[in-house]
Amino acid sequence: MYQDDPEKAGEAVLEVIDNQINDNNPPQVKEAFDRLRKLGISRRESKKYIACAFSVELFDVMREGKEMDYDRYFANLKNLPEMPWEDE
Repeated sequence: MYQDDPEKAGEAVLEVIDNQINDNNPPQVKEAFDRLRKLGISRRESKKYIACAFSVELFDVMREGKEMDYDRYFANLKNLPEMPWEDE
């Protein structure tokens, strides 16, 4: 993917998040975005929080060859702005 350019990889993930928000698919992403905005978090930072929750799943898919765990993704979205790895 963009392993040699982490900045491009990050922007690609943010583009995925933009698409999920704009398409309202899955709707849990737009709900998380709206909730974070209501907490006073900027648009960009809200998207970065969501990208963190998405990245947890993306890394598992890439590293372990697993299917995306949507239940965990949606649970992590509900817990934002707490980061998914803060309980580990």
